[in-house]
Amino acid sequence: MDDELQPERGGAWRWIAVVAGLVVAAAVGYFVWSGLSRFGAGREPSSPTVIAPPPVSAPAQRTAEPEPPTSADAAKPAPRRRPRPEKPAEPAAPLAAASAGPMLVVDSDVPGASVFVDRQYLGTTPVRTTGVKPGTHQLNASADGQDGIVRTIEVSDAGETSIGLRFRDVQIDASVAVVHKHGIGSCEGRLLATIAGLRYETSNKGDAFSIGFGDLETFEIDYLQKNLRVKKRGGKTWNFTDKSENADKLFAFHRDVTKAREKLAAGR
Repeated sequence: MDDELQPERGGAWRWIAVVAGLVVAAAVGYFVWSGLSRFGAGREPSSPTVIAPPPVSAPAQRTAEPEPPTSADAAKPAPRRRPRPEKPAEPAAPLAAASAGPMLVVDSDVPGASVFVDRQYLGTTPVRTTGVKPGTHQLNASADGQDGIVRTIEVSDAGETSIGLRFRDVQIDASVAVVHKHGIGSCEGRLLATIAGLRYETSNKGDAFSIGFGDLETFEIDYLQKNLRVKKRGGKTWNFTDKSENADKLFAFHRDVTKAREKLAAGR
């Protein structure tokens, strides 16, 4: 009996296997369909790629050309520019403050007189200069229509040395080194002329004298003999020479004294 039942059991198992395969196939198909559905539903559609057009550069700005002037504009007067005010020049520092050394100041009663010191031209009066060294110098000055002035000046070591020249006044300040000729022998000294007259200074006290121009009887020069003769009115006579090769210094001294005497006589 057991052998008869074997075929029936084998057919049952085959059916069971077929059903199980269908179930598995259905389950697999369900899972595959479910997964595809989920994948398709969760994925966003890709947006199309957009190619941007190249940027368009802005057109270059053109400088507006000025419009030609009209006839009405030409008739209008051009605007006048106001001149800028110039900066006032700073006042020059006084010449006296320019140097702490000696300064020579020369002025005159005739403006614009030419001034020379040791034959060097300094300018016209009034003159202020620091270019003259301290010490003894010879000053010459001249002005139109006036006699020249010759003066020995002494410039101080420091500070200001002021010299006033008066062309309109009778002035004389002349001197010359001389040799006084005696009857026997001689002596040396200096003959000076001032507004007061003649004066002879010497170490030989017996020969020294001072004579006013009013008391001067003779005052003459012999250039060839190189002799200057002086005679006091009603008194003594002196003969002078010098050690130079010529009588130029005696001649200049005589000329200056003669001019001063003539001015004094004209003013009386």
